[in-house]
Amino acid sequence: MKIFVFDLLAYGENLEHLKKGGAELPYPLGKQHFKADVAVRTYAEHLAAWEEMDRLGYDGVGFNEHHCSPYGLMNSPNLMAAAAAQRTKNLKLLIYGNLLPLHEPLRLAEELAMLDCLSNGRLISGFARGIPREYQVHNVPLAESRARFEEAFEIVTRAWTEEVFSYQGKFWSYKDVAIWPRPVQRPYPEIWIPIVGSKESIEFAGRHNIPITPGLGGGGLRVDIIRFYAKCLAAAGHRLTPNHLSLGINAYVADSKAQAVKEMAPYHLYFNRTLFSHGNFTETALQRQAGYSSQSSTDYVRPENQRAAALLREDFRNLTLTDVERQAEQMPWGTPQEVTERIIAQAENAGANMVQISLNRGAMPHEMFIEQIRRFAHDVLPALQAHQVKRVPALEEAAA
Repeated sequence: MKIFVFDLLAYGENLEHLKKGGAELPYPLGKQHFKADVAVRTYAEHLAAWEEMDRLGYDGVGFNEHHCSPYGLMNSPNLMAAAAAQRTKNLKLLIYGNLLPLHEPLRLAEELAMLDCLSNGRLISGFARGIPREYQVHNVPLAESRARFEEAFEIVTRAWTEEVFSYQGKFWSYKDVAIWPRPVQRPYPEIWIPIVGSKESIEFAGRHNIPITPGLGGGGLRVDIIRFYAKCLAAAGHRLTPNHLSLGINAYVADSKAQAVKEMAPYHLYFNRTLFSHGNFTETALQRQAGYSSQSSTDYVRPENQRAAALLREDFRNLTLTDVERQAEQMPWGTPQEVTERIIAQAENAGANMVQISLNRGAMPHEMFIEQIRRFAHDVLPALQAHQVKRVPALEEAAA
């Protein structure tokens, strides 16, 4: 298996106290709450962590794009990738991802080509639509999201591959363009797409034979996404393989389950209750009202998994320590053996040969994050990298 560490790069100070008894952090979160020294330290610490991952033999690091929130300080993931490219030698750089509907796509194609050259072909280019908060920040109508995404995707990939291209679109137009530099990888860097659950995104990935990360968590919704994705791939003449799937998994290595919960739970709770929905609405129903999702976006999901597909804020915001303790019983939190076995089991059940491990949450101190990187690398990583997922259960179920 290929093992990436996914790093949200949250602002390195806990801001729980700013909620002042309310359910959410204030939004927008004004200038008076930002500390430049904390941001400087946060960037330095995470780049140092990525260097350590490179030294210890992880396959890659994943990071993404968010705006105007302590949830993540990667307003420009391309800047982070440029810095990481100069401080690492082997680590794949998974930008997961640039928000296509919000950017001028030709500029994005140029920047990503530069990054592939700067890293000597280590870029994995994730493309995402983003969350509603990002559209509010950039004043882009949510109802235009999907059309902008698909138009930008075509522009970027054509800019990478055609000698000279012209394009006349609804949102962007170009005439006689030949970009310099070009990507190192041919025909272009790998493209991945994160899937929260919308049918149209799965169909797009299937049509274009693009690897996905199915869902925010495990469970039945992930299974439904993979099954539908397999159908979409097949309809376009492709076949689902273990290298089409990467799983997002939250892990913590400790001497025992109880120790893992004690040490990780405060940061897991801060992430879910305070950061996750800051300035944003997660609910599928509200996103449909805003035109971001279609009315039929989850009609492929089985009835018993519709609650998970609804992405209700209360399921994150109202999380308790008791909930975390209960959830941890089925999670890869605990001894190295348990963490290894549970990650392999999830990968085998999904049919995924790539895993994105989250080893930090919220404002976890740098020392804890580095310790997890090292302990996971020493006690878990070798067994995972030695394991290969060779079958996709969804395909076998479809054939039965």
